[in-house]
Amino acid sequence: MHADTLPTSSNAQPDVKLSGDVFGALINLSGRRRFTSQRVVLYSVLASLGHDGADKTARDTLAAFRDAHITLVQGKQGLPGIFCQQLRDAYFGTMRGDQIIRDFIALAESTLDAIGTTSRRAPALLDELVRSATPLLTVLNALTLVYEEQSKRHALLQRRQMQELMGDIKTIARQARMVAFNAQVVAARAGDVGREFAVVASTMTNVTGEIDALVQTALEGSLAY
Repeated sequence: MHADTLPTSSNAQPDVKLSGDVFGALINLSGRRRFTSQRVVLYSVLASLGHDGADKTARDTLAAFRDAHITLVQGKQGLPGIFCQQLRDAYFGTMRGDQIIRDFIALAESTLDAIGTTSRRAPALLDELVRSATPLLTVLNALTLVYEEQSKRHALLQRRQMQELMGDIKTIARQARMVAFNAQVVAARAGDVGREFAVVASTMTNVTGEIDALVQTALEGSLAY
């Protein structure tokens, strides 16, 4: 697939739930683009010098770079593509991340084709490719930073949601314990008739107490995270 046939869709994949694992994969894939972009340039230079296998390595690495970009923009293999406005702005806004990456892919393909056919244009194209490496790396670093920031925001939101959930459970457990205590009082007043009910109410009190303690431990752990 050449750069001009890269998918243009920026919509997130349906039914992809964001999670810590998903964010980890996105950050790793974005980091892989940084590594492979520099590797493409290196092996293009080596190919121009006639090193055996350099052309194939450069093309294989470029394919990996292209695939990573398609996955991050379009989404596949359980990854969501562009899922928030911050990423959309980074790829298609003033930073022009998507266009800069596409231009690099097209330039690398043209350079390798020129080197492979010993075209007179090869030296100039290679020089342009080498000069494009640093600006591209700046863009790729900025894109990776967006993924890292979104990961942190997601983790913070998850912790807040868990704390709210644990708080709700703790409130319910406290209310249940009060009901159980009141039931014990009623059972005690009922004498022998309420004895079995008193045992059940006592057990319920103990269980709700354990739930309360577990929730408190979970809350303390989430705050320390």
